[in-house]
Amino acid sequence: MEKYIIEKDIPVVCVRASSFPDGVMTAFEKLHQLTSSVTGRTIYGIFYMGENGEIIYKAAATELQPNEANKPGFESFTIRKGTYTGVLIKDFMSNISAVGKTFHELLKHPDLDPNGYCLEIYQEEKDVRCLVPLINQ
Repeated sequence: MEKYIIEKDIPVVCVRASSFPDGVMTAFEKLHQLTSSVTGRTIYGIFYMGENGEIIYKAAATELQPNEANKPGFESFTIRKGTYTGVLIKDFMSNISAVGKTFHELLKHPDLDPNGYCLEIYQEEKDVRCLVPLINQ
């Protein structure tokens, strides 16, 4: 595990998946359709436990214009600045199960923020950084 610092809050536009894990790919496809371009944007996956015990997953991209998330089809979310712990998974598509296993381990961290979320940062279209926010850092 590595420590990872997010220096400032990051506003993102999101498309909520209809279900997890089955609706995730469709959410990313819709995100790509609703944004004029993903060029210049960082792509994220954000998920957390809902009130009814279901996993809420959001495909997300950095907001390029203020209030962009107010457009039809989008939701807004702010990735909070702070200290995270995580793992970079190279070529994750060749071993999708590694993502779930990694988050399973990250969620055991003793300084895990109980009000946090799981964060995926997609890098170079083949790697993903899996992160969870920490408290007391």
